[in-house]
Amino acid sequence: MAMTYPYTVYRGTFIHHPRLNSSSAKPELVRNQGALWVSSEDGRIKGYDWNVHDDASFQSFLSNHGWIATKAGTNKNYKSQTRVKVVQSNDTRNEFFFPGFIDTHIHAPQFPNIGLFGSSGLLDWLDEYTFPVEASFGSKSDPNNEDTDPKDTPLEGLRVYDHVVARTLAHGTTCASYFATIHVPATNALAALCHSHGQRAFIGRVCMDNHDQCPSYYVDESAESGLNATKSTIDYIHTLDPNGTLINPIITPRFAISCSNSSLDGLGKLAASYDPPLHIQTHISETTSEVDLVHQLFPEAASYADVYDKANLLTSRTILAHAVHLTKDERTLVRERGSKIAHCPASNSALGSGLAVVRTMLNEGLTVGLGTDASGGYSPSILEAARQACLVSRLVGYSTEFPEISGNATADGSEKLSVVESLYLATRGGAAVVDMADDIGGFDEGMIWDAQLIELGAVKNSTTNPLDAAHVSCVTTESLLESGPVGNVDLYGNETWEEQVEKWMWSGDDRNVKNVWVQGKLVHTRE
Repeated sequence: MAMTYPYTVYRGTFIHHPRLNSSSAKPELVRNQGALWVSSEDGRIKGYDWNVHDDASFQSFLSNHGWIATKAGTNKNYKSQTRVKVVQSNDTRNEFFFPGFIDTHIHAPQFPNIGLFGSSGLLDWLDEYTFPVEASFGSKSDPNNEDTDPKDTPLEGLRVYDHVVARTLAHGTTCASYFATIHVPATNALAALCHSHGQRAFIGRVCMDNHDQCPSYYVDESAESGLNATKSTIDYIHTLDPNGTLINPIITPRFAISCSNSSLDGLGKLAASYDPPLHIQTHISETTSEVDLVHQLFPEAASYADVYDKANLLTSRTILAHAVHLTKDERTLVRERGSKIAHCPASNSALGSGLAVVRTMLNEGLTVGLGTDASGGYSPSILEAARQACLVSRLVGYSTEFPEISGNATADGSEKLSVVESLYLATRGGAAVVDMADDIGGFDEGMIWDAQLIELGAVKNSTTNPLDAAHVSCVTTESLLESGPVGNVDLYGNETWEEQVEKWMWSGDDRNVKNVWVQGKLVHTRE
């Protein structure tokens, strides 16, 4: 039986964004070196000491708390002390602890389609690629969707979901807001797999009952049957995780086009019927053709955002994915309702949907996080989403769609998201989007230890000139890189820690993610 410890002490280098002290403050990164300890009981940070800089001060730190590191063995002199587990980052390998990433928008069943976009836009892509693969998660023996047993999910669907959770964890995603499918067993299976892997997740059964806009083979029979099916997934998740420690349900109308007014109204009421109200996620204004179709289908609404508002789906616990083409009035309405934005730059670029004005959203007081939107996005990595957010922000000023900002991007840089800001969206921003700003996204005392250990690799300090070798032809790539860089991040020893973080954001990937913890528990290790 494995030994349990009341605390785990993390020692080494910690990098995170401090809380913003005002709505106008700019995010910053800080680097602390020392020790931080986490309770095994609740997985929360109980304190830190940034004066621990060497082995002697670390031993004093342990002694002052009445602790002994597990590696100290069974020395009888320590019987009166409490054993704690110690996890240390390696400075020579340029390792540091960083908050776990939060994916505010991802489609789990679409993973088999990652990298498949066709040559048309969103609506055609849904018909050609997305709806067929999502429909395959249904049970042929349960056409009326009355079954709830996760084990009745087709085996291939279970394999996909298991891969999705493991893959996103490997990329440092400790929390994800998942769209599932219309199928109850498969949605429950996704929740169960997230729970067993230890990933924090919001799980949403997709609601789509508009038979005129949805494929005949993939649609809810009616608004009523869709609501009942959604209630079944909510009940299952509440049974799976009664306290909502890791897994929570989220109301998920796919988007306005796929739903009737009756369905939208019913989902708004369903979310409000719980205490606290359930979270809600949907799409909004991803493409101009989508916006045009919404205006045709809902002529009584003043705007796309107003469609959701009339159904009481714009709440302080609502996540709106994309928001590329929101008008200023819509952005004002979203802010007034307290709803949040999931920015999905990789997907928007890959599908040609447009360039979201994230700087404008932030300046107007909207809360923004990042989403991979796999498989609209080509990567399950939030780190990739962060660099794409930077790239999109460098291009949006050239767009003719936004004359109010066009041209000023290159003049004063106001539209360019920095590396620090993009990583903020990936952590603190995402935490606020999923309504967990006080719990995850940073390393403050009392916050949950959802974290990753990043390894950039060592710097080669050889003084030997490789061209001095007797036979230059024998100089191999391996000999030049024997210092062991990790992945695509190359360090030469003259970088500041800030520059190391920049190199990681622009060149890093899952090979740099050494360990991942959720709620204080190790849920992924590269070794």
